[in-house]
Amino acid sequence: MSMTEPTQTTIIRATDAALLKQDMSARASVIESTIDALLPPTKGGDARLIDAMRYATLGGGKRLRGYLAVTAASLFGVPESQSARVAASVEMLHAYSLVHDDLPAMDDDDMRRGQPSTHRKFDEATAILAGDALQTRAFEILAAAHTHASADVRIDLLQSFAEASGAAGMVGGQMIDMEGEGRALPLDEVRHLHALKTGCLIRYSAEAGAILGQASADLRKRLRAYGANIGAAFQIADDVLDATATAEELGKTAGKDEASGKSTFVALLGIDGARNEAARVTEAAIAELAPFGAQADRLRDLAYYVIERRN
Repeated sequence: MSMTEPTQTTIIRATDAALLKQDMSARASVIESTIDALLPPTKGGDARLIDAMRYATLGGGKRLRGYLAVTAASLFGVPESQSARVAASVEMLHAYSLVHDDLPAMDDDDMRRGQPSTHRKFDEATAILAGDALQTRAFEILAAAHTHASADVRIDLLQSFAEASGAAGMVGGQMIDMEGEGRALPLDEVRHLHALKTGCLIRYSAEAGAILGQASADLRKRLRAYGANIGAAFQIADDVLDATATAEELGKTAGKDEASGKSTFVALLGIDGARNEAARVTEAAIAELAPFGAQADRLRDLAYYVIERRN
């Protein structure tokens, strides 16, 4: 692979944006059909549970995490039939986190992706159980031999996934976020909580492609760092959108951070300062892709998309 990274501008060129949109759409269709196959509807006593799981997971969302896993894996020639399973698992776990985040005891939000939250569509008990079942199904998929023939690779995927999603990752970040409501947290603490709450799962998604591809330690480390940085950029962009976008644009309630008294990048840095911070970590992410040359162009474009999106 070439060691020379193409020159980048701060805005995606129109042709690159079009290629990224096309690629994301194609990958999302594959991920969607994979989730559909892995969560088939039933008519038994668990039908309501499965319906809620499918409602929470199918038919919406950017599939950013899944796209990252599939695209990173493609750098190493991993068959899409394998990487799509990893993408489906991470999207299921992400969906579980959203179902639980929306509950009245957590962020108390009635909208998600432009439609009623799972607990509003069904009920709170069903939403809790659907989230629990999505989480366990995500790990079950990774453990299956269809995901990769090597048990060592599957164990590596499972261990990294658990670390990214548990108390030392996403769930721990959610706890810190809840504890921080109504308190003015310093910038370093805000960076830390979002590195856990949002960044860990995005970081894992990029790293999972390297794990599937049995990449060298250096290339795996680079994709992990790339994922961590765009995870940070994604959260900063979310903070800016929460302060500037409408509920219709977001597909969920706008202005929730300020109303909840949360310490955000916007609250600490202002909108312009937050945007500058997002640009900084985006450039750091792109720098990690240098060894991949033009093969990683869609990942470069994705890094810019993360901070330029409107929802």
